[in-house]
Amino acid sequence: MSSIRSYKGISPEVGERVYVDSSSILVGDIKIGDDSSIWPLVAARGDVNHIHIGQRSNVQDGSVLHVTHKNKENPNGYPLIIGDDVTIGHKVMLHGCTIHNRVLVGMGAIVLDGVVIQDEVMIGAGSLVPPKKVLESGYLYVGSPVKKARPLSDKERAFLQKSSDNYVQNKNDYIEDVNSV
Repeated sequence: MSSIRSYKGISPEVGERVYVDSSSILVGDIKIGDDSSIWPLVAARGDVNHIHIGQRSNVQDGSVLHVTHKNKENPNGYPLIIGDDVTIGHKVMLHGCTIHNRVLVGMGAIVLDGVVIQDEVMIGAGSLVPPKKVLESGYLYVGSPVKKARPLSDKERAFLQKSSDNYVQNKNDYIEDVNSV
């Protein structure tokens, strides 16, 4: 069975030069932008709402991506939106949230329904972002539940783009290696 599956006649759409590891599962209404990567054992289910992953973003090993259904109290539900140049660390849980551009979500973090993460944010490993919280641009957030720890340094802001760039090169290496076999 393919790792890219349709659901109710809707299939994931994958952009140009995207790496999707064969052990990951993408189901339903999912769009992935150019030069992004989905690493081993990622489960992304766009069944009761949609998932959009921007360009040059990476979702690392063992992460789970899901959405919240539309209902009377919340007519739009909560889709999962990931911007450009975003790094999602290993074993992250994202559920019905919006992540803007140049964000790093640390390993094992959990981000819940209705959360909005503005541009240039770092979330520490193991953090819990509770429902409907807004994380302001330019800060490090840590803890369970997360708290604003401090402003990001210029070096950390530059690292957000560097992390994305590194994963674009890494996925290019994987694509080249697969094509050479």
